[in-house]
Amino acid sequence: MREQANKPVSHLPGPKSQELMKLRDQNVARGISYVLPIFVREARGAVVIDVDGNEFIDFTTGIGVVNFGHNHPVVVDAIKKQADQYLHTCFMVTMYEPYVQLAAKLNIMTPGSFPKKTALFNSGAEAVENAVKISRRFSKKTAIIALECAFHGRTLMAMTLTSKIKPYKYGFGPFAADVYKIPTAYCYRCRFGLNYPSCDLHCARYLEQFLAFECSSENVAAVIAEPVQGEGGFIVPPPGYFKVLHEICKKNDILLILDEIQFGFYRTGESLASYHFQVEPDLITMAKSLAGGVPLSALTGRAEVIDAAGPGEIGGTYGGNPISCAAALAVFEVAEKEQIALKAKETGSITGERLADMKEKYTLIGEHRGLGAMQAIELVKDRQSKEPAPEAARAIVKRCHDRGLIIITAGIFGNVVRLLMPVNIPQDQLYRGLDILEEAIAAEQGGI
Repeated sequence: MREQANKPVSHLPGPKSQELMKLRDQNVARGISYVLPIFVREARGAVVIDVDGNEFIDFTTGIGVVNFGHNHPVVVDAIKKQADQYLHTCFMVTMYEPYVQLAAKLNIMTPGSFPKKTALFNSGAEAVENAVKISRRFSKKTAIIALECAFHGRTLMAMTLTSKIKPYKYGFGPFAADVYKIPTAYCYRCRFGLNYPSCDLHCARYLEQFLAFECSSENVAAVIAEPVQGEGGFIVPPPGYFKVLHEICKKNDILLILDEIQFGFYRTGESLASYHFQVEPDLITMAKSLAGGVPLSALTGRAEVIDAAGPGEIGGTYGGNPISCAAALAVFEVAEKEQIALKAKETGSITGERLADMKEKYTLIGEHRGLGAMQAIELVKDRQSKEPAPEAARAIVKRCHDRGLIIITAGIFGNVVRLLMPVNIPQDQLYRGLDILEEAIAAEQGGI
C-alpha cells in the first residue's frame, strides 16, 4: 500500500461504493449517518483507500480514534497476539492480566498524586454514564451540571448532558432528571458579552451565582466538562478557567468530572488535555484513541470516589475486553517509543500556523483555534456580526472530499471545520492536506 495519497481517481462515489450504498440503504438504519459516500477497502497511517481505488488523506482519524494513524503495526500485532490466546472471558467471571495492567497505567498517567482506581467499559457514553452513577453514589447528591456546547454521548444521561439539539436530542425526550447547564468558555461568542482577560473568567465564576440562584450545592453531585469542547466546535477555554471552576467545586463539595474522550492520548500534545490547564479532576472519562481503533473506554479517578460503588454495581459483559486492553497497552508503548507527544506538538504547530495564515487571507474565517493536533476554523458570513456560515462549511468539506481530503464539520451552528489528522502524519501529507483545505476555502470565498 502506498503512503502517498493522490487525488481521487473517479467521481465520488465510485461504482463499487454505489453498489454497496444500495445494500446499505436497504439494510442499515436510516438514523446512522455518513459524511463521505464511500466504502473503505484499506487504511494505513493517514491514507484511506476506498473500494474503487480512490485515495484520500484522512483529517478525521475516525473522529479522533486512531490518533497514531490507521492500523499502527504495533497495535495490530498486539491484537493478533491476544486473539491467539483468548478473545473473551468476561472480567467479572474470570479475570485477566491486560485489564489490571492497563488500569495501573491509567492510574499513573492521569493527573493527581492521590490514590486512584480505574473501571473499563466499551464506549465513551458508557464511561460518562458510570461517572454520573458513581458521583451520585459517592456524594449522596443527585444534580449534575454540564456546560453549554457540550457533547458527552448519545445514551440517555449522556444525551441529556449534550447541548446540541439537532441531530442528537430532538424528538428523543424526556431526558434524564436533575441535569442543569451553565454557559461555557466560548470566548468568540461570549454569552456575557465580555472579553478575556478583562472578564476575570466570569463564565467560570458564574457557577457560584448558579449555585445561589438556581440549584443549591447541597444537591449537586458533580460538574462535568470537556477540557476542549469537541463537537461544540473545538472550543478552548482561556488559561485559569478550570482552576477557578475546580476551586468553586471543592469549596462546595462538588466533584469535577473531565471528559477526555476526544482529546486524550496525545491529541493535544500532552497525554491528556487536562495537563494543559493544570487541573486534577476527581474523575476522568477516556475512550476513542485509548485502544488505537478498537472499542474501549475508561473511568479513572480518586480511589475513594470510584470505590463508592460496591461489587456488581458497575461493569458490563464486554467491559475491558482483552483484545481492547492489549491494544491500549500497545498504544502506551508506541507513545513512549515514538515520542508521540512531541510529534503532536509539531503537527499542531505547523497546522496552527497555516490556519492563522488562512485567517489573514480569507474573511470567511472568523476565528482559528485549537490545541496541539486538534485545530479548527469557525466560518462566518461577516466578521463584525459573526453570523455563522454553515453552508460555506459544508461546501468546503465537499470540495475537500472531491480533492482527496477527508474532513468534517463541528460546532453548535455547524459552521466549524475541524482537523483531526493523525498526530504523527508525515509532513508531506500534512502539507498536501492543508493545501487542499486552502484551495477549497479560496474557491468558496471566490464563488468558484
